[in-house]
Amino acid sequence: MGPWLAGAGKVPHHTVPAHSRQAPQTLWSPSLASQAQPPPRLIRPQESRRILLNRQGLSRPPGRRSGPASVRSLIRRLGFVQVDSINVLERAHHLILHTRFDGYRPETLKRLLEDERVLFEHWTHDASVIPIEFHQHWRPRFRRYADRIRKRGWWQDRLGEDPKPLLARVQKRIRDDGPLRGRDLEEEKRENAGGPWWNWQPGKAALEHLWRTGRLAIAGRDGFEKIYDLTERVHPETATHEEPDSTTHRAWACGEALDRLGVATPGEIAAFWKAIPLADARAWCREAAELGEIEPVLIEEVDGRRRPGYATLDSRSDARTEPWSDEFRLLCPFDPVIRDRKRLSSRFGFDYRFEAFVPAGSRRFGYYVLPILHGDRFVGRIDPRFDRRADRLEVRGPWWEDGQGNRSDQRRLDTALDRLADRLGATEGWRWDQEAST
Repeated sequence: MGPWLAGAGKVPHHTVPAHSRQAPQTLWSPSLASQAQPPPRLIRPQESRRILLNRQGLSRPPGRRSGPASVRSLIRRLGFVQVDSINVLERAHHLILHTRFDGYRPETLKRLLEDERVLFEHWTHDASVIPIEFHQHWRPRFRRYADRIRKRGWWQDRLGEDPKPLLARVQKRIRDDGPLRGRDLEEEKRENAGGPWWNWQPGKAALEHLWRTGRLAIAGRDGFEKIYDLTERVHPETATHEEPDSTTHRAWACGEALDRLGVATPGEIAAFWKAIPLADARAWCREAAELGEIEPVLIEEVDGRRRPGYATLDSRSDARTEPWSDEFRLLCPFDPVIRDRKRLSSRFGFDYRFEAFVPAGSRRFGYYVLPILHGDRFVGRIDPRFDRRADRLEVRGPWWEDGQGNRSDQRRLDTALDRLADRLGATEGWRWDQEAST
């Protein structure tokens, strides 16, 4: 367990009494002063940054222990790690873990997913690696996906008006013959041109449908291609899980989200897992605050505006934790700390846009830009690319924030790039792109 976990709290997952469920939200205002209600605690931007960085494993130096137990513990602490196919440096999930662990090896995550199977792959706000102990709370999502798929034209175009026969055949094929890749269906179609029913688009759509609705799981990956198998074979312990009732699920989703954020608005809590609507998050926050389980606060933004929010009861210790600032950290575009661009702008004063899908001529900075974190501030950004043929990291930039870019900053950036090249196994190190914008 890494040192960043010290002081991390746990929000109780209560079941709220019926009489409190419709209680009005009460935030402090001068008109309430006569009722002797104290004003909510004001959380300054630096405090909210420190709380978030501590909860997300970035307030301490990178951990030295990066074995399976440490990696599993970190993923549970983060809640999930996003998976992405872009490989200009390394897959996003590995970069996120690299940032928090010296010596992290991708085979460690593969072992946890495919051998020990203590993690599973599914969706949060996007495709993610998730602790298996949370699987029960994905049952409502499986059901929602089934409802959505039935109503969406994209799926109907690929599965047909009555998809049940196709889904049954794909599921039977896996049950009888074992794990299956989408490519296997394509190859069968080619070998049996004009065959009875296989078609690449319907077959692949059927696999995705069965996975998104929980009947299939990801047993492994061939490169980055999914290998599907029956959920009861991949994660047999989940077979006895029952779908939690709505109150229990709401309490879990909100409590676990706030525990990982430390301080947040109801909107940020609802968006963390993408498991509940905003109205449910607002109701839970109101009820939990009335029960004294969380604290109403005012979150100050860098422009001076203040927004109502909520904090865990132990967030004060996180706010006092001065983050490690000996070196720079280079964050993946999918790192959980920068995932919420609005929060990144309002509390860090750093505007970031992922430009991989922006036409090259319209990009402001680059294809896969990494923000540079120093302590609790973002001080600049770079656009690196791993040239695997030359075995070297090519780097465009840097683009410094106002007041940054002195010799000390440049030395720290050089060190961070040395570490990145070493982590990626770039034997020829790194160099600045000659056409870089500085």
